[in-house]
Amino acid sequence: MCEPMTVATATKPVLSVRHLTTSFRTDSGLVTAVDDVSFDVAAGETLGIVGESGCGKTVTSKSIMRLLPEHVTVYGKQSEVMFAGTNLVQASAHEMRKVRGDKIAMIFQEPMTSLNPVFTIGWQLDEALKYHTDLNKKQRRERAVEMLRLVEIPNPSRRFDEYPHQLSGGMRQRAMIAMALCCEPDVLIADEPTTALDVTIQAQILDLMNSLKDKLSTAIMLITHDLGVVAQVCDRIMVMYAGRAIEVGPVGDIFHRPQHPYTKALLESIPKRGAKRTKYLPTIPGIVPGLQSLPKGCRFNDRCPYAEERCVNEEPDLVGHSRPEPVRCHFPLNQVSVGATDGGGAAS
Repeated sequence: MCEPMTVATATKPVLSVRHLTTSFRTDSGLVTAVDDVSFDVAAGETLGIVGESGCGKTVTSKSIMRLLPEHVTVYGKQSEVMFAGTNLVQASAHEMRKVRGDKIAMIFQEPMTSLNPVFTIGWQLDEALKYHTDLNKKQRRERAVEMLRLVEIPNPSRRFDEYPHQLSGGMRQRAMIAMALCCEPDVLIADEPTTALDVTIQAQILDLMNSLKDKLSTAIMLITHDLGVVAQVCDRIMVMYAGRAIEVGPVGDIFHRPQHPYTKALLESIPKRGAKRTKYLPTIPGIVPGLQSLPKGCRFNDRCPYAEERCVNEEPDLVGHSRPEPVRCHFPLNQVSVGATDGGGAAS
């Protein structure tokens, strides 16, 4: 096996992940959900992590934040999550409490279950500021109200004293973003931040994240199923499948010249601008394999229309072929164009 290539950045990374392997103890033995994943994220950059459900995207983000249940979680011996000179995989619980919410923050997928229903929005904003800053109570309230205003919540002074159930879904998501950004983190992990929001609110949330990234130079990891969202806000993409990174590179290269058949299939499933209404969208046959029943060889071989005998018997490495960006495929689609120049209809 050769040394895995990483999602490289042009500037010094704020967050550097190397050989991240996350497994869980189960009644059936050790099950690996994230397998030898490496990438970097630089200041002011947005890295999109895409793939179907069950590919390991959320486990990757929670591994970075150390939010997985410690008693059943096992990290690989070579796993490194380097931030400010510290390997977070080996950090103590006390060290992680200092990092979470202050230096690295996370927007969770469902704000209604992430916000505590028995405390006001203001109390939950104040909690992070109280723990991570030296501001007094009045200053913390002013800062929290300013953050609510920054995320464009109307009448922020009033919303500060309201409970989560009194806010709409879009405003709850904005409140989650305000909580994540109140300490001006260096890294923001956004796990499906626009799920279940209507398209108008979704566009506003994405514009908000872009503007905040520009103002604060925050590095963003955006986890999503929506390639239209990726086309709109991301600088680079890492495609994951069955716990592994299978293709990485700049958005333009991935969208115009995908090398992995899985990436190509994902892009072809996006509604295209100008396509006939009677034409069915292509689908990927089968489902993501279970972690305890991974196929031999390439993990995508049983769903891949281009699979050959080598794909069934030998797992490919993540290496560069005709271009610097790596792909995990024996027979990359080097010159294939899928007609997704603008991210398809979903990005418009």
